[in-house]
Amino acid sequence: MTGCETPPLKSTQDKFWKHISEEDLEKWEKQFFTDHEFETVRQLANMIIPTDERSGNAEEAGVPEFIDFTMLDRPSYQTPIRGGLNWLDIQCQKKFDNTFTDCTEEEKVAMLDEIAYPDDAKPEMQQGVSFFNRFRDLVASGFWSSKMGIEDIGYMGNQPYAWEGCSHEAMEHIGLADKKS
Repeated sequence: MTGCETPPLKSTQDKFWKHISEEDLEKWEKQFFTDHEFETVRQLANMIIPTDERSGNAEEAGVPEFIDFTMLDRPSYQTPIRGGLNWLDIQCQKKFDNTFTDCTEEEKVAMLDEIAYPDDAKPEMQQGVSFFNRFRDLVASGFWSSKMGIEDIGYMGNQPYAWEGCSHEAMEHIGLADKKS
């Protein structure tokens, strides 16, 4: 755009994220979760959205902090999420003699494989399926609404463009176009 010193997209993103800095995330003190629960949230979120060639992982995007805040903002989520984290530890204790955070990567993956695919889950895993679906939604919401997530998908925000009207075919379809001979 003529007359602008910065590209509109970058300027808009910077303004939007001005109130949340990396320093703010580093200073965040958990307000809902216990230390153990927060570590479980961190590990689980990073398994759902790991680092890839385009962006960092869920933790680097501030997702654990987002989920901690969401628990305060949405009290109806507190029991299902806290209960789900406890359920996950109980299942890992039964299967692997460890809490989720102390399991090996292979054990964690095996546990999540039992609850991540609702159509394939055993009936006795339904509580875990319900928890994991909600938790995965929280992770996705936190990541894709973060600065990192928005940059990852290349979201450009509202962009002006030149409207040239409906195509001739569309106008014809609704009976408002002059028929060409």
